[in-house]
Amino acid sequence: MKLNLDIAVASKTEWIDAVMKDFDAFLQDHLDCERKASAMAMSFIAKYPDRKEIIPELIETAVEELEHFQQVYQLMEKRNVPMPASMGKDHYVAALIKLCRSDREQRFIDRMLIASVVETRGAERFRLVAEALEDKELQRFYKMLWVSEAKHGHIFVKMLLNYFSEEEVYPRLEYFIEEEGKIIDALPIRPALH
Repeated sequence: MKLNLDIAVASKTEWIDAVMKDFDAFLQDHLDCERKASAMAMSFIAKYPDRKEIIPELIETAVEELEHFQQVYQLMEKRNVPMPASMGKDHYVAALIKLCRSDREQRFIDRMLIASVVETRGAERFRLVAEALEDKELQRFYKMLWVSEAKHGHIFVKMLLNYFSEEEVYPRLEYFIEEEGKIIDALPIRPALH
């Protein structure tokens, strides 16, 4: 049983260069991504309350993402970085969601796999951030996030396998990995997580 994910396309070096040139803007976007990740885990509980076996893990994931939100907020306060007045649309996630099927069961599979792919991309990018930072405290923080995001990438696949066979999950997972690579490669370079 495969729980770990891969990415089809590595992030461009221009992306990490943009992040390091405007780290404060990256923090603002990162803060919003953590908020959305927590809300996403909670939305699975609201939309699929019948999936009782995975509710504890979804709650744990939502709480962990909210803790990351708090940690990024505290980091921003320390650096005198204001919260953004508003956040724009996340074109990366929107492009992935457009690929979802409409049937309730198929949509559940697709949304869980999108969550897995997004978390895996986050792990890859947090690793790049950790490796590029010179500040040791920030390095430790982004290394912790890298490990956490990688774990989240795994758990969404594991949760799906409670309800669906590997034959139903893995081909669709490969599809999303390939499509995610095309989407991330086409995105404009900016100091944002996606």
